[in-house]
Amino acid sequence: MNIKNIKSEFPIFKQKINGKPLVYLDSANSSQKPQTVINRLSNFYETEFSNVGRSVHSLAVKATNRFEDARDKVKDYLNAKEREEIIFTKGATESINLVASSYGERFIKEGDEILITELEHHSNYVPWHFLRQKKGAKIKFASVNENGEVEIDEIKKLINSKTKMIAITHLSNVTGAILPIKKVVDLAKEKNIPVLVDGTQGAPHLKIDMQELGCDFYAISCHKMYGPNGLGILYAKKKWLEKLPPYQGGGGMISEVLKDNITFASTPTKFEAGTMQTAEVVAFSEAIKFIEKLGIKNIQTHENEVMEYGIEKLKKNNSISIIGNPKERGSVICFSMKGIHPHDIATILDEDGVAIRAGHHCCQVLHDKLGIPATARASLGVYNSKDDIDKLSEAIDNCKKIFKV
Repeated sequence: MNIKNIKSEFPIFKQKINGKPLVYLDSANSSQKPQTVINRLSNFYETEFSNVGRSVHSLAVKATNRFEDARDKVKDYLNAKEREEIIFTKGATESINLVASSYGERFIKEGDEILITELEHHSNYVPWHFLRQKKGAKIKFASVNENGEVEIDEIKKLINSKTKMIAITHLSNVTGAILPIKKVVDLAKEKNIPVLVDGTQGAPHLKIDMQELGCDFYAISCHKMYGPNGLGILYAKKKWLEKLPPYQGGGGMISEVLKDNITFASTPTKFEAGTMQTAEVVAFSEAIKFIEKLGIKNIQTHENEVMEYGIEKLKKNNSISIIGNPKERGSVICFSMKGIHPHDIATILDEDGVAIRAGHHCCQVLHDKLGIPATARASLGVYNSKDDIDKLSEAIDNCKKIFKV
């Protein structure tokens, strides 16, 4: 892959940070945007803007068609069976909250169990905690092993007759572990347990095929897939969407409103209350085109090469401890440095134009398990190269000199 050409498609890399070329290693937080996505967003506002599904004038009809074309694009990209299985949300967080609220309202009762893992982002724990408080449900945590991964046997031993939902991440945003989703789904099917996958980190880096994975729900953050902010996707099997009650009420999601009764629209409209983020949805089509042009398998191969180079490079630094050593790993490298707080690391690296993340990465349960308050994280996008890793390493050496470690 010609990374120089790819990088040139992202206008943000034309600028310098603190007088240094930008080395952006925070894509697990949010990816940068190619010019095609930015142009499409701007063009829609300039020439095509209207609300969708509300009016019959030309702009409204065109906007509605663009919006629904994007749904078809997402449906094809995910290999969903039907377009009605694609729900647009504000983000993966809202997608998971939607399922936890609607599924929980209909199917969870006191004493029922929800199975998650110690790797989960707060977005795939807090919504289930709300359900625990409201319904008296219980949450079980599948333990992470010494390599920073969750094995299928650990999940298997926690499943019982009270398990009503399995909610797990596809790819850990701390250890980089890729979970065995297909095995989990096969295991759950034997017990008729639905599976929700937090695909926030999986979708930008892995081939996502709903027919192959077989999960019931899959949540995506579009801003991590080179798309606009404020947009997410919930894939859900149609059989569930037909059973679940609406998550929010308002305009657009109704069939008929009377003084003594309200009936709701069919899916997906039932779950898309209010004014939708039409421009962002339309622009996300360009993000998918960008990924398809490069090829997700090519992206994965490239990112794996850079990641492996980075791990080997950082291992040679005796001040650094890399968090996790999973057998299957995505494009995330979390680390700590002896005697230096992660926030200080990130601050010093920024002086050299190197952008990383520091903190517990919304995974406090995992960091508590590891016995550390925070880590530094370098995460990759398709625009990163081995040269970026070299600059990261040089910046870390400068950090060591400043702190004299």
